[in-house]
Amino acid sequence: MATIKQNDLIESLAAALQYISYYHPLDYIDSLAQAYQSEKNPAARDAIEQILMNSRMCAEGKRPLCQDTGIVNVFLKVGMGVRWEGFTGSIDDAINEGVRRAYTLPENKLRASVVADPQFERKNTRDNTPAIVFMELVPGDTLEVHVSAKGGGSENKSALVMLNPSDSVVDAVLDKVASMGAGWCPPGILGIGIGGTAEKAVLMAKEALMEDIDMSEIRRLGPQNPLEALRMNLCDKINALGIGAQGLGGLTTVLDIKIRMYPSHAASKPLAIIPNCAATRHAHFIMDGSGPVYLSPPPLSAWPNVKWQADTEKSRRVNLDTLTKEEVASWQPGQTLLLSGKLLTGRDAAHKRIQDMLAKGEPLPVSFANRVIYYVGPVDPVGDEAVGPAGPTTATRMDKFTDMMLAQAGLIAMIGKGERGTAAIASIKKHRSAYLMAVGGAAYLVSKAIKHARIVGFADLGMEAIYEFEVEDMPVTVAVDSTGISVHETGPRQWREYILQHIPRS
Repeated sequence: MATIKQNDLIESLAAALQYISYYHPLDYIDSLAQAYQSEKNPAARDAIEQILMNSRMCAEGKRPLCQDTGIVNVFLKVGMGVRWEGFTGSIDDAINEGVRRAYTLPENKLRASVVADPQFERKNTRDNTPAIVFMELVPGDTLEVHVSAKGGGSENKSALVMLNPSDSVVDAVLDKVASMGAGWCPPGILGIGIGGTAEKAVLMAKEALMEDIDMSEIRRLGPQNPLEALRMNLCDKINALGIGAQGLGGLTTVLDIKIRMYPSHAASKPLAIIPNCAATRHAHFIMDGSGPVYLSPPPLSAWPNVKWQADTEKSRRVNLDTLTKEEVASWQPGQTLLLSGKLLTGRDAAHKRIQDMLAKGEPLPVSFANRVIYYVGPVDPVGDEAVGPAGPTTATRMDKFTDMMLAQAGLIAMIGKGERGTAAIASIKKHRSAYLMAVGGAAYLVSKAIKHARIVGFADLGMEAIYEFEVEDMPVTVAVDSTGISVHETGPRQWREYILQHIPRS
């Protein structure tokens, strides 16, 4: 009979959360490396190379894979023979202390992203607590722990559809994936739950994301049952959409499809879909009462030998400090740029506050006139870093503020990840502005281009404060040019046609 001590659980969870902040699962690295080798679209191949390079840098430097270090999900399978010792509060309290320790560890600070009040004040808890905890009683006398840190960009693309029993799961999934855009940072994994009730389907989809990637093995051996056949069929049809890495168009949008099922009411067929992003973070360990559990580091030799470097010959260098509207208007869709100089940052909370201040006629803390804004909420720096990992956040969340920022605040360009919506593109075209895309999932790599950082507004917002970054050769791609052409529309369309003509259907 295992006796689980409070401090052992806290320490094991804190160590696991640190581990997954900088180590990708090796099955993900293997699958992504295969996608890199087979990719035909140079832009998508470059994005995957950046993600692989970032992953190795994080494994070496023990710094977060992504600036969004996620909201913590903990799944406990509690053996019915387990005893608990030394707990001064609930199991949830112990888990939250583990989260607190992991996210505030001085040598590898993780970003606090959780707000205590989701509807009204939305104040950051500053330590990423509380976690989302699920517990299940099972036979046995051990404690099995699955932990994940789920990024907001991919979580926001989750979907629940209540299908009729005769409806096609394949059609419903394809419809949802086609509308997801690229804010979830593909290529990644889709977790799917079929059956049960609404909440059971969503729970199964989330749990499925923590299973090992085995799609290449299914292809090699052939599907062994109807579920494997469905997974492979969905994988092939989703990739045939041509969305590709970062939504730029390409051969690989998903690396695997994971499905769990449960009996349902005869009148129902719930379907839940949850994507996992390029910062796939999860771990599994078992506690038997012998003390804390520490996961073994993977060998660095497991990473492919990629050495991404900015293409200084093909990329156009841009001086942000002398940038003009006329120069912005000369950028071409799909063109790669290397940015140097000073730019401002801002995301959801900052944009809302700017909106309120402009409406009241109040002066802004910093002028945005003729400036470029980067949609980012960085990790705090450690050591001699100017800033911690600082990759882009999903740009569509700022779409409703875009016209205000261009027309009233005076911005001339924006940087984020994923596509822009119809209204934002119309505003970009109207103001002869541009939207630039940085690679989601390459946050530590991007941060190396940031030489200085200081908060210039809304310091109380924590990671959502307005920073001024001084950057040197920061790599971006022109995703929407001043005429409104979007590579997130032209790229996937081109590669859908390529796949239709060149890739045999299974």
